[in-house]
Amino acid sequence: MPKRKDLKSVLIIGSGPIVIGQACEFDYSGSQSLRSLREDGIETILINSNPATIMTDPSMADHIYLLPLTTKSIIQILKEHPQIDAVLPTMGGQTALNLCIEADDKGIWEDFNVKLIGVDIDAINITEDREQFRELMLKIGVPMAPQATATSFLKGKEIAQEFGFPLVIRSSYTLGGAGASIVYDPNDFDELLSRGLEASPIHEVMIDKAMMGWKEYELELLRDKNDNVVIICSIENMDPMGIHTGDSITVAPAMTLSDTTFQKMRDMAIHMMRSIGDFEGGCNVQFAISPDEKEDIIAIEINPRVSRSSALASKATGYPIAKVATKLAIGYTLDELENGITKSTSALFEPTLDYVIVKIPRWNFDKFEGSDRTLGLQMKSVGEVMGIGRSFQEALHKATQSLEIKRNGLGADGKGYTDYNQIIDKLTNASWDRVFAIYDAIAMGIPLSKIYDITKIDMWYLKQYEELFQLQKEISTYSIDTISRDLLLEAKQKGYGDRQIAHMLRCLESEVYKKRDELKV
Repeated sequence: MPKRKDLKSVLIIGSGPIVIGQACEFDYSGSQSLRSLREDGIETILINSNPATIMTDPSMADHIYLLPLTTKSIIQILKEHPQIDAVLPTMGGQTALNLCIEADDKGIWEDFNVKLIGVDIDAINITEDREQFRELMLKIGVPMAPQATATSFLKGKEIAQEFGFPLVIRSSYTLGGAGASIVYDPNDFDELLSRGLEASPIHEVMIDKAMMGWKEYELELLRDKNDNVVIICSIENMDPMGIHTGDSITVAPAMTLSDTTFQKMRDMAIHMMRSIGDFEGGCNVQFAISPDEKEDIIAIEINPRVSRSSALASKATGYPIAKVATKLAIGYTLDELENGITKSTSALFEPTLDYVIVKIPRWNFDKFEGSDRTLGLQMKSVGEVMGIGRSFQEALHKATQSLEIKRNGLGADGKGYTDYNQIIDKLTNASWDRVFAIYDAIAMGIPLSKIYDITKIDMWYLKQYEELFQLQKEISTYSIDTISRDLLLEAKQKGYGDRQIAHMLRCLESEVYKKRDELKV
């Protein structure tokens, strides 16, 4: 069926200022969405308080308002543009959803006869209110970690006594894990509980029994008005539960998941999306899976909007999630939309990857003097890099080489840690450079079993690290004159840069390039 005839003018809510947890990903999504609407001749009105974005460029929307993201601004715009038929809040992150809920609570959408598209209010409330979400998941048979909601300090203390430690505290209606923490020591609980309650705009926290060591996964979904659902991408966090997904090294597609478990997780995600509301658009669903052979699955949360991971999935697959989600919101179905990459299939075909994506967050603690550099449930990264390769090893190397932290990449630069206690500390207390510390631990001869016991990073990833170290060790026994073509080719296929190879062969980077040219590598 074609697009809806009743939508002539749409208001899009932006994400506002760039903050940790909500940065240019939503500018990327919002820009796609605006172009998508204008392709169909729909008038676009944008509100965003951040002028330093692509979406606020005069050519992007028909009317642009650089105003605070408040209900007062929404009322002003609706009065000036009474022709607005609908609002699309799913492209502006958590800020846009919160503003949408506030406007609905005040009756603004109803007063101005404005419809909500891309999501519905019930879906937002269910997914953001952790108690409602837990009750719904239990009702539809989706397992979750033992948890309870606290709206007061005393209630939180009661829950802690019942569950025991370690515990996870998560604030409702927040972004980037604001107010979230893992509590190992009962003496820290009072302070962290108070912080979590204060961070929530509705003074509510969900207290979970910590599932330490469980593996974390995400799925990106799209649904149309005919209830067709597609899974765009699976994303695996290399770091286990306990580190915010925005601070975790992530890999797409998922690497360490059995097909049986993936199909269960896929069915569960579709069931969850259908249960939270009847809307057309995108969803991001997060799961935890036990690291044993049983591979038990529990749901963590679902976001009924375009997320940071949606931007990563779009770049990883070439599937424009924000654009397609917008088309679905205005009435198109997945089979009507053309796949922009193949030009011969519809958007109903799920992308298949024959390559690997590795995302590594980028931190900048030097600019935040005195900040706690240990990673946890509260997001701290200010950016990210993405490596693309035919294998995990190649993608990992490319990502580490792109960090711009004065490192050649993973190993082969003489800048690794050499102190045993320092390495163990880096592994134990997850830090921004743990990706390098793992490599240094292997170089020092620390057994993979010990590294796993400390980090709980899947053994498959640790073995990939070990293979890279063994290759570096082998290359280092040669010189630029004696290295074989096969070994040089293997190094390049596994992502080693010329600068790293030059370090291993004790020569100049230009000599490596010349050698590759000679050997046609």
